[in-house]
Amino acid sequence: MTDSPADELVPYQLGMPADCAREIVIPRAIAADNDPQWVPQQPNVWFRPLCLSASQGFWVTLLKVRRAGVLTRHRHPKAVHGWVVKGCWHYLEHDWVAEPGSYVYEPPGETHTLVVDNDDEMITLFKVDGAMIYVDPFGKTTGYDDVFTKIDRCREHFIGCGLGADYVNQFIR
Repeated sequence: MTDSPADELVPYQLGMPADCAREIVIPRAIAADNDPQWVPQQPNVWFRPLCLSASQGFWVTLLKVRRAGVLTRHRHPKAVHGWVVKGCWHYLEHDWVAEPGSYVYEPPGETHTLVVDNDDEMITLFKVDGAMIYVDPFGKTTGYDDVFTKIDRCREHFIGCGLGADYVNQFIR
């Protein structure tokens, strides 16, 4: 609340800090299936970049899965936050199911295998700090993703679909 009702509708009158990053606003972030902003990740799996923070080592994406299946098993060295927008999924390693409206916190050290049990489309917003380290069932590292591999994958996809290499820059902070 402000001291004066007249002040409530007056926008902030000073400038932003000189080194403040630009905001990101993405209208209709859940775009149509044929929208080229959905980046292929593996068969029947795409991600939609929202924020790729090269300066702080995290990324925020929408993950979309179109068919029942298992996504690559992975470990997180830092925290992950998720919010289910559409569909359901679970981890082989746990007995809960993430449904629309569910919030999921994954602590550092968590290792799991994401499963979508039916062909209903699943979309979940994820904020991933650090990396995803892909592992076999016994913890042997088989690969990884971090914000830089996500940026590279976006750039390659955006070039291939005609949006251009610089299209990814609007998501990088």
